[in-house]
Amino acid sequence: MTPLRVGLLAAFVTSLSLASFAYVLYPALLHVLARFAPSNEGQALSDDDLPAVSLIIAAYNEEAVIADKIENSLALDYPAEKLDVVVFSDASSDRTDEIVRSYADRSVELERIEGRVGKTECQNRVAERVGGEILVFSDANCMYDADAIRRLVARFDDDVGCVVGELRHTRTEDDVEGESLYWRYTRLVKRLESRLGSVVKGNGAIYAVRREDYVPLPADAMSDFAEPLAVRERGGRVAYAHDAVARERTAGSVEAELSRKTRIATRSWHTVAQHRGLLNPLQYGRYSLQLFTDTVLWWTTPLLFAVAFASATALWVLTGSVVFGLVVAGFVALLLAGLVGHVLNRQGSSVPSLFHVPHYFLVGNYSLLVGVWNFLRGHNVVTWNTANE
Repeated sequence: MTPLRVGLLAAFVTSLSLASFAYVLYPALLHVLARFAPSNEGQALSDDDLPAVSLIIAAYNEEAVIADKIENSLALDYPAEKLDVVVFSDASSDRTDEIVRSYADRSVELERIEGRVGKTECQNRVAERVGGEILVFSDANCMYDADAIRRLVARFDDDVGCVVGELRHTRTEDDVEGESLYWRYTRLVKRLESRLGSVVKGNGAIYAVRREDYVPLPADAMSDFAEPLAVRERGGRVAYAHDAVARERTAGSVEAELSRKTRIATRSWHTVAQHRGLLNPLQYGRYSLQLFTDTVLWWTTPLLFAVAFASATALWVLTGSVVFGLVVAGFVALLLAGLVGHVLNRQGSSVPSLFHVPHYFLVGNYSLLVGVWNFLRGHNVVTWNTANE
């Protein structure tokens, strides 16, 4: 075999193996290891033993949903005298503030923050002002199950500084099946990671931090990702409460998610760079492997797939191998299916899962590429918009 073919074969095997590890072998490995780890479901607490909680809701131009969110928060199964509901408005320009103020007689607080400083800086400022022993952070468009906060606080233990809840997407006529599959996958990974010690990623819909463990973050950090990392960096554990459920509607189209995913990918790279010490296995052991796989490796899979496709194509041309021909055909079929899904979606047609899932997969990978490019050129995104803007 010529050196060229050896090099191409090495590139193909390496890239495909790394991508396979990120997508399949990593959760499989977690599953095997978790079978030997103790389960920590927490314990139910009586009302007298429940800690005081400050529920902090992020809002920017959320007039369409903020009333529903407040009503949902006030109806939670948690002692009213131990639950403060605080909405911060990042210089909203619609009726969000007005609606929140109308609930002042029900002890809902509005913290308006001028200057459009972004979600993370808003959280830093509000966290300093509230008095709860546990800080629960939520998005305005996510509705909690009645027992969600009880389930969150039940997971706190002496070594637990942060607890991440479970986000479930409600299904609508325009549900994005690829998004649904993705979130089911990430929920599974979080459950397994938690069994083994600490969850790597949080989500902005529902996570809680012990007040004394809250770490103020740089304004350009992605708060729901950076805060769990900061807690872990200081020696705390990040637990996952799969029964603390927040619900959010899926996006109406894949393209509607592209801007959000690109923003998340961009900020996530910057956040990992700010906490790169956690990638040191000599200090953080298995957690470093989890963080590397769940972030750096996962986010570079578009490049790995591109290398696998290019090397397989070259080997097919050079050798005429049926195996590499089938690999190339598989990649082309995925691209064509995604293209069909894109065309149907742009036309407003109902898109079968056969085309919708590849379309979502390709758009997600494209957002990862844009995210890493933004990171490499030093670009970041601090502010956010509502999903319908």
